[in-house]
Amino acid sequence: MKNYLPVLDNISHDLRNGRSIYDGYVRGWGIQFGDLREQVRKDPLYKKALALSSGRTVVSEDNRINLFLILRFFLDQAGAGDIIEFGSYRGGNAIFLAHIVAQLYPGTRVYSLDTFAGMPATNSDIDAHQQGDFGEVDLTELRQFADANGLDNLEFVQGLFQDTAPGVLGRTKNIVLAHIDCDIFSSVAYSYEIVKAHMALGGYLVFDDATVSSCLGATEVVESMLIRRDGLNSEQISPQFVFRAGLNHPGPR
Repeated sequence: MKNYLPVLDNISHDLRNGRSIYDGYVRGWGIQFGDLREQVRKDPLYKKALALSSGRTVVSEDNRINLFLILRFFLDQAGAGDIIEFGSYRGGNAIFLAHIVAQLYPGTRVYSLDTFAGMPATNSDIDAHQQGDFGEVDLTELRQFADANGLDNLEFVQGLFQDTAPGVLGRTKNIVLAHIDCDIFSSVAYSYEIVKAHMALGGYLVFDDATVSSCLGATEVVESMLIRRDGLNSEQISPQFVFRAGLNHPGPR
């Protein structure tokens, strides 16, 4: 498969404030203003992964395309490691990720964490979603579907994150991609806090919900914890927030 990423000759490849400005522009600008959306739609690997996830995900197309670009062209910058997803609903995006990495990074595992029974208690001071939202999931069928399609690199982990994430992270390799897609303040905050110590150098922290109008709790986590408290700068704000782990010193890659 060819490399169809845009070339931005006027942008430096040096790191700046813990992020690659060049990489962020290539993906974000390329989707929003270039032809990356059309190029990805034609990619055979994307088309197969999309077909497998059809009807099982509410991740927006641009967010899904951005995740695909990270996996397809950028993930190897973080070295070897695993992927974790906090909040999976009917498992479609986890299936999407697992199919792609099975082709590109053999040995990489995808851990899909969710109650698979709806959201836990929410906080009406900040969260628009309510307890029980996104609860219509048949986990047995989901696991059977993944097995039938040869996704032996994908593990669905049922339960509250507080009960499951420590054990998962205790037996994984470095996390090269954390996809945090759990909508509400408490879940997003816990996911970031528990995973950050396990991130590979240069690993990707991707927040699916923090730019969504119904998820200001997720937005507040990014603002208060990542940006103000931890001093991180986003590599992308469009189509979703993307941060890099551990790239705190400017200089060439």
